[in-house]
Amino acid sequence: MPACVHYQRHDEIGVIRIDNPPVNALGHAVRSGLLEALDRGLADNGARALVLMADGRTFIAGADIREFGQPPRQPILPEVVARLEASTKPLVAALHGTALGGGLEVALGCHYRVALPGTRVGLPEVKLGLLPGAGGTQRLPRLVGVDSALALITSGRFVPAEEALTLGIIDAIDETAVPLDAGLDAARAILAGQRTARRTGELPAPAADPGAMARHRARLETEAPELFSPFRCLEAIEASTDLSLAEGLRRERELFLACMDSPQRAGLIHAFFAARAPHRVPDTGAPQMLTRIALLGAHPLFERLKANAGRTGIALTDRPDASTQACLIAPENTAPRCPARCLSIVLQPAEGIGRLDGLDADLVLVTPTQGALVELVATRASGEQQQAAASAIKALRQAVVVSRGHSLLAALYRTANIAPDDRWAAMEAASLLLAEQGFCYRSSDIDLLAVEVLGYPRHLGGPHYQATLSTSETSP
Repeated sequence: MPACVHYQRHDEIGVIRIDNPPVNALGHAVRSGLLEALDRGLADNGARALVLMADGRTFIAGADIREFGQPPRQPILPEVVARLEASTKPLVAALHGTALGGGLEVALGCHYRVALPGTRVGLPEVKLGLLPGAGGTQRLPRLVGVDSALALITSGRFVPAEEALTLGIIDAIDETAVPLDAGLDAARAILAGQRTARRTGELPAPAADPGAMARHRARLETEAPELFSPFRCLEAIEASTDLSLAEGLRRERELFLACMDSPQRAGLIHAFFAARAPHRVPDTGAPQMLTRIALLGAHPLFERLKANAGRTGIALTDRPDASTQACLIAPENTAPRCPARCLSIVLQPAEGIGRLDGLDADLVLVTPTQGALVELVATRASGEQQQAAASAIKALRQAVVVSRGHSLLAALYRTANIAPDDRWAAMEAASLLLAEQGFCYRSSDIDLLAVEVLGYPRHLGGPHYQATLSTSETSP
């Protein structure tokens, strides 16, 4: 396997460069490579300072999702961050794109953080039922205080560079467009005494803030009383105020492992994976995306698609012509009919939709009254045609789930309305039948629609996930 972390000296500055596309995730090879490159930099007598940067469109976007659910492999991230922080040479992190989760924790372990314009930082682990487990709950409060740390960590919010600078998460914004240049400039300024490097873990513990703790606890008890990890975040951050860094890190690790053992963590990670590529039709390769689409009639979705068409290379027109490849047809369309040579995609509301085989359509686009997802159901279209249409819809920044023969969303709507007092159990039962009949390409697509559109609790993973979990637990 080619190395994904490299070391090279630029005059008197050693540069540690991560190259692990597409998002420089912190997999085992990156973690190991960081320590090897750090050792090289510390042993390089010609390097008086070090810069940590990443190639591509982003710094480190977080953990490697391919390692989720697997036993941890050494070195684990907390050890890597501790080694970076202990560097005897000034260590600058040059951030661009995003520095999220473990990526921000790596940056917090560096002695100075400079960001390019447009950079966003955050600790979104709570959204996966976890807490920052590599020092984020201990180092961030030392930089921004307890109140801000509570707000950022319990929400998982992404913070733009300007706000991060104001809060103290980063030390500077460099207007250059090249991370290497920003990092080298900052390192030279530190060596010249013009800027100050500091170890975050050596900063004084943040002042206790009982008022902020009480306020955020009350907010969480109102907004998400059933969730486990946000309250463990509170406990970890509170520990940062009255424990040493080493003791606080041990407490953070205990709470992190408790979150790892929580069923909610498994459910939230299932929901996360369910959203990865719901627009993909299996075994279709990469058919050419539709680029000429006519919008026939009037529908709120049409206005959103037009607003997003900008740089997609997709032409949206009000009537078909000789180049039109597909027609999106509103339910009450009075415009000219879709030519027979074009792919016909009929819009239908999720509520009250009947059988799809009676519609004169190649595809049916099922639209809910709320939620960010639509469902593209294949009736007559081939898998390749469905994929071409789904890719175009996604390119227009409309999240879409693909299915076949029958609308998953409409079935879930009907089930929920039939049993309003026990909606979740009803959807769980229906999800098993939908998957068994082969209407979904992936059972996780049922879960995604239920969570994002119908409000099924995200921390439970989805109705099919819960139904199969319950079935496996009760099987002899």
